[in-house]
Amino acid sequence: MARKKKTDITHSPMATDDNVERLPLMEFTEKAYLDYSMYVILDRALPHIADGLKPVQRRIIYAMSELGLKAGSKFKKSARTVGDVLGKFHPHGDSACYEAMVLMAQPFSYRYPILEGQGNWGSPDDPKSFAAMRYTESRLSKFADLLLSELAMGTVDWVPNFDGTLDEPSLLPARIPHVLLNGTTGIAVGMATDIPPHNLREVGQACIHLLKNPKASIKELCTFIQGPDYPTDAEIITPRSDILKMYETGNGSIRMRARYELEDGDIIITALPHQTSPAKILEQIAGQMNAKKLPMVADLRDESDHEHPTRLVIIPRSNRIDAEELMVHLFATTDLERSYRVNMNVIGLNGRPGVRNLHDMLSDWLQYRTETVRRRLQYRLDKVTRRLHILDGLLVAYLNIDEVIKIIRTNDKPKPVLMKRFKLSDEQAESILELKLRHLAKLEEMTIRGEQKDLKQERDSLEQILGSAQRLKTLIRSEIQDIIDQHGDERRSPLVERAAATAMDETVLIGSEPITVVLSEKGWIRSAKGHEFDPATLSYKAGDQYLDSAKGKSNQLAVVIDSTGRTYALPAHTLPSARGQGEPLTGRLSPVDGARFCGVVLGEPQQMVLLATDQGYGFIAKLEDLITRNKKGKTMLKVPAGASVLPPVLVGDMEHYWVAMSTNEGHLLVHHTCELPVMPKGKGIKIINIPSAKLKKREEFATAMTVIHEENSIRIHSGKRHMLLKPEDMGHYEGERGQRGRKLPQGFRQVDRMEPGED
Repeated sequence: MARKKKTDITHSPMATDDNVERLPLMEFTEKAYLDYSMYVILDRALPHIADGLKPVQRRIIYAMSELGLKAGSKFKKSARTVGDVLGKFHPHGDSACYEAMVLMAQPFSYRYPILEGQGNWGSPDDPKSFAAMRYTESRLSKFADLLLSELAMGTVDWVPNFDGTLDEPSLLPARIPHVLLNGTTGIAVGMATDIPPHNLREVGQACIHLLKNPKASIKELCTFIQGPDYPTDAEIITPRSDILKMYETGNGSIRMRARYELEDGDIIITALPHQTSPAKILEQIAGQMNAKKLPMVADLRDESDHEHPTRLVIIPRSNRIDAEELMVHLFATTDLERSYRVNMNVIGLNGRPGVRNLHDMLSDWLQYRTETVRRRLQYRLDKVTRRLHILDGLLVAYLNIDEVIKIIRTNDKPKPVLMKRFKLSDEQAESILELKLRHLAKLEEMTIRGEQKDLKQERDSLEQILGSAQRLKTLIRSEIQDIIDQHGDERRSPLVERAAATAMDETVLIGSEPITVVLSEKGWIRSAKGHEFDPATLSYKAGDQYLDSAKGKSNQLAVVIDSTGRTYALPAHTLPSARGQGEPLTGRLSPVDGARFCGVVLGEPQQMVLLATDQGYGFIAKLEDLITRNKKGKTMLKVPAGASVLPPVLVGDMEHYWVAMSTNEGHLLVHHTCELPVMPKGKGIKIINIPSAKLKKREEFATAMTVIHEENSIRIHSGKRHMLLKPEDMGHYEGERGQRGRKLPQGFRQVDRMEPGED
């Protein structure tokens, strides 16, 4: 008997065994991650443009309305609400649900809170300091009526809940563009949203204008919407042009600044930027005081209370301190001034996420609002038409009441008889049979005719509105205007265009003392007081030795350059003392792998500095062009393959200074600095001529360079020997840029370093 061949299912894309589906791991994980991503984007993190709510927020509001927690009703425990939300509509974590609920109740988080709370719902100092849900109580605010009042009027679609036992609204029939009013933040998969809050009155007026002028530009709309309006009295200092650009693109940033006033020489901060903690502000200022970086402040304290929610007091050290200058420094160095990212990413009416500008945002919402009002009117028209139909049947019954009673008394099944005799519909006949005896009074006929008259007038009005796009727009405009009149308020965040704050120059905060910064070959750096010592004589770690040094002041920046031509800047006063062996630069900076540090320089930002490689190319740059706060540095000098970077050298007045460069074969060239270009970055031009054949084989290359005053000497170091090249002897080596130069005397052709000698 032949053995059956074993089936190989490892390479089959799909195989079943005992009702188990088998898929390649790549296919399964790709589908699972895609499903998860779409769920997070559409059903968790991003708001819908229609009502401006995420699913959890929508479910909380709907569940509270079902519990009867409308504005003015009695408060109920928040745990009751969270339980209903989780059990009926949102089967997720209770803490996340409660946090979403808390956010909607905090007046310092939401511009127009949707919930009202009793108990501890957090504070601006610590928004997450709210009590547990078993302690707090809540109900909906009056503002929530703008989201719920039309819910039972056929305005939205209903979908089954997670287990199919209940229905929930897919969206809420928002009567205002809530997506802009309270804003929202959220992080999805591959996208995020950051929509700032706005003023209801401004947004409502912009909607009315857009209804009248559908092609209105964003600039026109911004005459109504001045900018975001946060639930704080701090200033928005973003320039008007930047705000306009933000609304045109849907992306940008908003900068807020605290407000302060002077009181008996003290500085009183009365308003902080949105979601800024007063305690953190005090901590940041105190940290600067402890680090001796804020010598102009004597003391600070928090005097905030119920009557003054924000009152931070800063006491200057004396009345000679410029309060405005001090505050500008604090704006730049603390959270008293903050930037907020704006990314108006929402789920559109087509069910897809996207970043929208202001015009698209309002237009899409007005489209949704128009359809909502149309459905509401149609729903009411259908009810009116149905009621008129029933009233027609009832009127027939009252006009023939005796015959109707006789038919009912003499027939076992009177409905078909009534329908045939009086040409009634099934619905009309059923309503006649359900009449109570008390409604058979003669006056009831007059009541029916009166109701008929009113309903016919309402029907005609509804049909006119539904039949005219202009009448529908007029109705929507009037409803928005009513909302503005009822709920509109003044702007809280004033718009004051100011330049972004900059910190005080460290020269104001730090003493100016002469120092020498020393760099070793292994990249260790330190700082010694004074200039009167030879840095090469300091002690170094085993296997390490002196590389370069720079003389300057403690309030300057130490700029280092590495072998890739990138420059880095460090405050000189923060460097370790030369009493020890310093610290490695890699602990503070992030150079590329394999890069080594080649030199250091100190000076004022406007000073010139000579940068060069050992292939004899270089240029002059301003020191400020070398400065960067980036730990990864800034590309300044283009370094050819195989070349090395020479230590940079400060350049004085270019009219009276000369450049000296030597090679390993002993060639020395001295030429005027004016022959070199001033560039922001690059490779530079040829300083000294080295034959290309020797460069390629690395047989000859530049070993040292320096810059000297025309009346100075050059001190040349070769091993332990050194010689002084005086001005009168220097003419032998002078030439034009790019020449070969002349050879140095025997014994000094292997130049280790050069530096200016005595006058």
